[in-house]
Amino acid sequence: MAVQINPSILSADFARLADEAKAVEGADWLHVDVMDNHFVPNLTLGVPVVESLARATDTPLDCHLMIEAPDRWAPQYVEAGASSVTFHVEAAAAPVRLAREIRAKGARASMALKPATPIEPYEDLLPELDMLLIMTVEPGFGGQAFLDIMLPKIRRTRELIGKHGLELWLQVDGGVSDATIERCAEAGADVFVAGSAVYGAADPAAAVRGLRAKAEAVTKQATWACDH
Repeated sequence: MAVQINPSILSADFARLADEAKAVEGADWLHVDVMDNHFVPNLTLGVPVVESLARATDTPLDCHLMIEAPDRWAPQYVEAGASSVTFHVEAAAAPVRLAREIRAKGARASMALKPATPIEPYEDLLPELDMLLIMTVEPGFGGQAFLDIMLPKIRRTRELIGKHGLELWLQVDGGVSDATIERCAEAGADVFVAGSAVYGAADPAAAVRGLRAKAEAVTKQATWACDH
C-alpha cells in the first residue's frame, strides 16, 4: 500500500485557505477537520467552506467530521465536494448504513476511533469501509503531543485488516511529525495526517516530501507491508 500524506488545514491560515492548499501541492489529500463544539470542544468550519475549498484546489478533500449526528450531516459533505468523509463511530447511530450512503454518493467512507475506543468490537464493520482512522491524540485541537500508547492499537488494526484480506487504508491523525511518523508506519499506518509539522514549517511542500520519505523508508522494511 502506498504511503499517503494528508496535510491538515486545521494548522493553516484560515484567511488564506486557497493559498495554503497550493502551498502543499504534491500532497495526496487535504485533511479538513470539521468540529461542532459539541462532539469536541472546538468549532471550526462547515459545508460552505468545504464547497469553496473544493473549487479552489485540485487536491482531493479528506473531511474528518468531529460532530454529533454524522448520519444526518455526512452526506452533505460529499455533495459539497469531499472525496473522502470520515465519521466517528462514537457519534454515529447507524455506521454501516452511513458508510454505504457515503459510498453510494461517490466518496470514500471512513470511520474514526477516539483513543479510548477499541478496534475489536468493530471488526465486522471493516469490509464496509475504505479507510479507518485511529486518533493518536484526543480530537478537538491541533498541536497536541502524539500518544505512544496508540501504537499497539495501530498494530492490532493492521492485523485485522490482514486477517480479512482487505484493501483498507489505515490513517493516523494527531501529533504526526518527523519524530513520530516512522513509529506509526512501522506499526501499520499508511495514511498520515500532519498539521503543524507541515504548516508550521518554512516550506510546507518540502515538509510533505520529508514526511513521505521517512514513512516510505520504514514501510519498505515493515513486516506488515511485506506480508501484504
